[in-house]
Amino acid sequence: MRDTLPLLDKIPFPALRRGPLDTLQINVGYRCNQTCFHCHVNAGPNRTEEMASDVAELALDFIERRGITTLDITGGAPELNANFRRLVRGARALGVKVMDRCNLTILEQPGQEDLAAFLSDNGVEVVASMPCYSLDNVEAQRGKGVFDASIHGLQALNALGYGRDPALILNLVYNPLGASLPPGQAGLEADYKRVLGEQFGIVFNKLYVLANMPIQRFGSALVTRGEFDSYLNLLQDAHLDANLAGVMCRSLISVDYKGYVFDCDFNQMLNLPMPYGANKRVHLSDLLDADLRDNPIRVSGHCYGCTAGQGSSCGGALKEAAE
Repeated sequence: MRDTLPLLDKIPFPALRRGPLDTLQINVGYRCNQTCFHCHVNAGPNRTEEMASDVAELALDFIERRGITTLDITGGAPELNANFRRLVRGARALGVKVMDRCNLTILEQPGQEDLAAFLSDNGVEVVASMPCYSLDNVEAQRGKGVFDASIHGLQALNALGYGRDPALILNLVYNPLGASLPPGQAGLEADYKRVLGEQFGIVFNKLYVLANMPIQRFGSALVTRGEFDSYLNLLQDAHLDANLAGVMCRSLISVDYKGYVFDCDFNQMLNLPMPYGANKRVHLSDLLDADLRDNPIRVSGHCYGCTAGQGSSCGGALKEAAE
């Protein structure tokens, strides 16, 4: 796989500093039951990286000591990690909102038969990958059989009250199929709700529209096809300074499966540690009593993926979120 960091580091990006910290995003490992073309984690069934129990306990300690209000659990397929349910239960016991970045097909995997009920019983907000409402587009990005399994997963969640019960939030995530900016979030959300509702009886709360990041599997494919420079030019040309105030790295830190800290999940995948004092690599245990406000954020050319057009973050379009 081609490394895009040397190309990205040549591209200047405006300086950023942190605001108050409210979200801890944990990547519990890169093992996944899928291998998606757009995946910035390069996750897949053959990845072996897994968060151990001591790191999971450290994360819960950090949440309690620092007054974190949201735990955002990602992967890979985070549910495959042995400590996933411990993290969910521990955070919910502290009154913390928990988000599970779910690929939906995991709900049909052997050993996960009770997963949907577990998520419902613990009031976990499900953020589900659903890159299109069309079978052909979904399978072109995520593989054969994924569309039907995703529909089944959404229907199972709906049957438990997700998307209907105000306490059971179900949000979907859209990524473009290729090297283009995503369409407007509000209009696409209306299309998703109409098609999925009419054809499958599916309901959900919101659609999050995300730009593809030119890193890992997707970035390598751009380089191979000779599209890397044109995609970066597209992102830079669409950059809006107004989006800088709302980028997720100002209020979130990303922690890898070993407990090392990054400004965001994308920086984690590029191995760009969060700058903090003289430390070359910052561990979560170093930050139990630290105030990160006004700390500089490590930026590079890929950051334009978050500030182009309507903006992009783990919570969807920045402009529409602000409005």
